[in-house]
Formats: sequence, C-alpha cells, structure tokens
Amino acid sequence: MIHFFIFLPMVASLLLLLVPLRWREEFAGFAAAATLGLGLWMWGAGGVPTIGVAWLPAVGVTYSVGMDGVSLLLGIVTALMSFIAIIYTARRIPNPGTMLSLILAMETGLLGLYAARDLVLFYVFFEDALIPSLLMLAMFGKTGRMAALVKFGAYTLLGSMLMLVSIIGIKYLGGSPTFALSDLLAHPVKGAAQMWLYLGFLAAMAVKLPLFPLHAWLPDFHEQNHDSGVADVMGTLYKVGAYGLFRFGMALFPDASLELRPVLMSLAAFTAVYAAWIAFRQSDWKRLLAYAGLSHMGLVGLGIFSMESTAVTGAIYLLAFQNVYTGALFLAAGMLQERVGSLSTRVGGVMIQAPILAGVTMSLWFASIAVPGLAGFVGEFSILLGAYQIYPWLAFIAGLSTIAAAIYALSAYQTTYWQARPAGGVRLYDLQHTEWLVLGVPLIVCIAFGVWSAPALHLIQPSVNVLKLALTGGGS
Repeated sequence: MIHFFIFLPMVASLLLLLVPLRWREEFAGFAAAATLGLGLWMWGAGGVPTIGVAWLPAVGVTYSVGMDGVSLLLGIVTALMSFIAIIYTARRIPNPGTMLSLILAMETGLLGLYAARDLVLFYVFFEDALIPSLLMLAMFGKTGRMAALVKFGAYTLLGSMLMLVSIIGIKYLGGSPTFALSDLLAHPVKGAAQMWLYLGFLAAMAVKLPLFPLHAWLPDFHEQNHDSGVADVMGTLYKVGAYGLFRFGMALFPDASLELRPVLMSLAAFTAVYAAWIAFRQSDWKRLLAYAGLSHMGLVGLGIFSMESTAVTGAIYLLAFQNVYTGALFLAAGMLQERVGSLSTRVGGVMIQAPILAGVTMSLWFASIAVPGLAGFVGEFSILLGAYQIYPWLAFIAGLSTIAAAIYALSAYQTTYWQARPAGGVRLYDLQHTEWLVLGVPLIVCIAFGVWSAPALHLIQPSVNVLKLALTGGGS
C-alpha cells in the first residue's frame, strides 16, 4: 500500500498527458483524493513498517521505505494540501493540465522523501521534488521569474551537492554495507569526520528549512510565482529541511549535533526574529507570507536543534500545520489578487464587500500567529517550552517573534480588509463555488488540531522517543 501512496501521483501525472482535455481536471482531482485516502487508511492501520530491498546492490543502495508517525503526519498533510492545490488550479488557471501534472509529480517527490529510509533514496526524492518546483516557476511565474529561478536553483543545487558528498562519506567512512538508515546507524562515523559530514548535510537542510543566511531565495521565489498561490502551496510543502535533520541529521551525527547546538539554536532564534521584523515592512502579501513562513521555520529549527523532546515534538507539529495555514493563506492572497488585481496590503475595504473571504482569512492568520485554540499555538508553545529547558534566553528571544507576528499580520490585515475602499475601486465578490472548500477545509483542520491535538501528538511522540534513545546511545 505504501508504494501506491508514493507513486500514484506520479503515475497520474504521466497519464494526465493522455487524458482528454475535458477530463483532466477530474482525473487529477481523483488521483489526489485517492492518494489522500490511502494516507488516511495507513493512519488507521497504524503506519507501515520499513520495507527494504536491494536496488543498486553493487554500490549498496536500497529501496527502503516506511511510514511511521512523523512521516505519516507530514505525508497526509502533503496529500491534503496537494488536493486543495489541484482543486484551486482547476478553477483559477486557464488550460491547467500542465500545472496539474507538475503538482502531482511534486507530490510523489515529497511523499517519497518522507517515506525514504535510505539516504540515497532520500536524495533522489529530494531532487525529484525540486524539478517540478523549478518548472512551475519557469512556466507560470511573473516577469522576474528567471532571476528568482536561478537564485532558487543555485542555493538548492549547491546544498544538494554538499549533501551528496556527505551521504557518500558517511557510508564509506563508517564502513556500512549499504546506505539504508538502519545500516548507517549500526556503523556510525566518529571523531572530526562526523562534524565535517554533518556540515555538508546541514547545508542542504538549512537551504530547505530555510535558515538565515541561506534563505535569500525564498522571498523572490514566492513573489515571482503565479498569482494564484498554487505554486506557493507546493513551495511551502517543500520546506523539508527540518524533517531531514530530524530523520537523518541528528541520528547519524549525534555528537556534531550536540556540539553545534548553541550555534544552531542561536541562528534559528535570530531567523525567527529577523524574518518577523522584515515581514512588518512588506507591502506585498506574498513577500509578507514568505517572511512569515521563514519566521515560523526559525521556530521549527529552534525546536529541532534543541534536541529536547517537548521542543522537537512541537517543531514537528508546527512544521506539519504551518503547511496547512500558510498554504491556505497563499491561496487567500491569490483570491484577493483575482478580485482587485493587486497583491498590495493597502487595497482597503475588502471586508465590506467580501466579508466571508475576510473572515476566513483572519481566522487563518489567527492560526499563523498562534492564537490558543488553533493548531499554530500547540506547536509554538511546545517549542518555546522545550527550548527554555536548554537555553532560556534563546527561548525568550525567539518568543519575541510571536509578538511581532501579531503586529505585522494584523497591521497588514487592517490596511487590506478594514480601511476604506479607494474611490472608483472595482466591486468585489465573496467566496464562490470551490473557494469555500479550498479555504474552509484548511481552517477546519487548524481548528480541529488546535482544540484536539492528541491524534497528531500520538503520531509524533513515539518517533521522538525513538530518536531520543538513539541520541542517548550515540553518546549525546
């Protein structure tokens, strides 16, 4: 079943080219819905244990995949938001076949990345998810897309090359027979070599976390993507650096992780506050959301790098659900642009003519700024509580970003939705047709897992406990 979950979107992406034009939207929606259904079925079945077979035995590469709690949670969120993106693509983008195909192809890359239990397989899926992301920007982006594409590609590919060097190094320096995670853990690299290998792996993960100063590609990437926000949803899902560090980084490089913990936690706390400050100065909704997402990733990094159970649990929780509300906010920004022809935060008066769009957008922003009762609060509170046990002053500094988030989000919201409409402005319409589903489902998810966090926490905590035991066994 796990193989269908991973590869069904890719098969559908290829078959979509053969489907008659009039049925492509329905076909893509069915494939995405079926993938989501498989994910929910695996959740009900308690996950899937690791399955491994030789893939390239001559060089020790295996096809090892599994879906434990963390992988399953992130995989289901990916399937959900990919489904939402496909629904909105069918409504918003003319002749959407190419975009639908790219979304499905990228979904397989992301699901495979979460399922991989072999480092080379992880690398393959990591790169597989990159190609559709680049194509979305190149084919559907705005006039400045090529500069943004080159910057995005350069950062990602440089990090990927360093990661590949580290992947090769950890197998041969440790003496593992394969690249399977279980074999690599049984043959750890010790001493100074572990630090150098960790730095190479960390470079790629810091780009895709992202973490200051390797974040410069992010604002331009979002600003230059298609106005609808569809590509931004998939870009948000591609922030997989924290997962890579959780699944592979800390387990394979425990001593280096512990040694660099003060530096990396400081960098993460700075990223959270710095991005929140820059977000306050943005007048474009997409750039504001890009920096808001970066600030959240700073908090996620703080939790991961702390290596403290509560903080790590909160980091995974926040990583999962910020994909939901941030992705939905990008789509809400796309709906605003469709109505007023601008992504400016100063258009004014939207609340009067489109009160439901304004109300749902405000509720999603409440999730983003961690209002209690919504999913963002659970993750951020757990991160700060756990990080406080390690370095209280860093938790305090990072905590300032939550105050800043309320300021920049509500300030921009006020000038867009509450201020008077300019004279002669076009009359706006409220949510229509599938827009209710596109924004309503993510909001329901944020409310449900803000009020009742136990189902998600029950998925996360066993994996965190396993990692804690591995770190203890690794001498950290």
